[in-house]
Amino acid sequence: MPLTILTLPVEIVYRILDHQNDLTMLCSMRNVCRRFDTIIDRYHRYQTLTILDLYDNKIGHIRTQHLVDGLRNNMTLTELDLARNQIGDVGAQHMADGLQNNTTLIALRLRENQIGDIGAQHIANALRNNTTLTTLDLDGNQIGAVGAQYIADGLRNNTTLTRLDLYGNNIGAVGAQHMADGLQNNTTLIALRLRENQIGDVGAQHIANALRNNTTLTILNLEGNQIGAVGAQHIADGLRNNTTLTTLDIGSNKMEVVGAQHISDVLRTNTVINILFLTYFIYPSVLFHTDTYHIRSQRESNWGCWGTAHSRCVTKQ
Repeated sequence: MPLTILTLPVEIVYRILDHQNDLTMLCSMRNVCRRFDTIIDRYHRYQTLTILDLYDNKIGHIRTQHLVDGLRNNMTLTELDLARNQIGDVGAQHMADGLQNNTTLIALRLRENQIGDIGAQHIANALRNNTTLTTLDLDGNQIGAVGAQYIADGLRNNTTLTRLDLYGNNIGAVGAQHMADGLQNNTTLIALRLRENQIGDVGAQHIANALRNNTTLTILNLEGNQIGAVGAQHIADGLRNNTTLTTLDIGSNKMEVVGAQHISDVLRTNTVINILFLTYFIYPSVLFHTDTYHIRSQRESNWGCWGTAHSRCVTKQ
């Protein structure tokens, strides 16, 4: 009787697997038959896999399901990078289903995957029950304000996530309000990245309100959010009684000198020790100096003329 893939001795199947990459083993060789799945589950490389990097493989939602199925029995994987794989909302649902009972994964990167608000809802549902994930990267997706609400709702009862990246998701001021509401009661998140989400002054006000009560966030990125002088005033007000934030990135906004002054004033009595401005003009050095804290500013040697973006990193000594 001729041998087939279904009847090959286990040792030969292992040799075949030795010559396959992780993507093929987990996405293309799963669900062939129950025997083959069992063999893969017992394969030494599968049982010792801790980091899986599938960046930019365009696996889509069907192979995402195969991947999730393949990882259900894995007890070693801690980091999974699926960035730029076009998994969409359906693939996000498959990932969320896998997270429900997973007890090892601590970092999940789903950047640039065409995930919308429906996909965000699935991920949020998983956050309610998952007790191990600490890092979630959803940068460059399309969750919008509705998706932000789902994620914020998921944060309310989550007790493990410490870093959340939502760069470039067009959540707007309404989405910022939802995120701020989620921060009010969250006691674990320490880093939140909301870069380029068009939150504006109104969104900045919502985030500032959250800063008044939040006691865990230490890193906040609000770069490129169309925040003006009014929004800077709100952020400064929110920082006055905040005792935990240490790093604030408000670069590429349009606060002008007035807004910069609001931020500079609050630094005199605040715990923030690192702040980055990326502005459209040179802030006068006097804004970044106080006798109390000796705030030091460093100017790049190649600063250009008015109208060009410039950076300034301010650090308390």
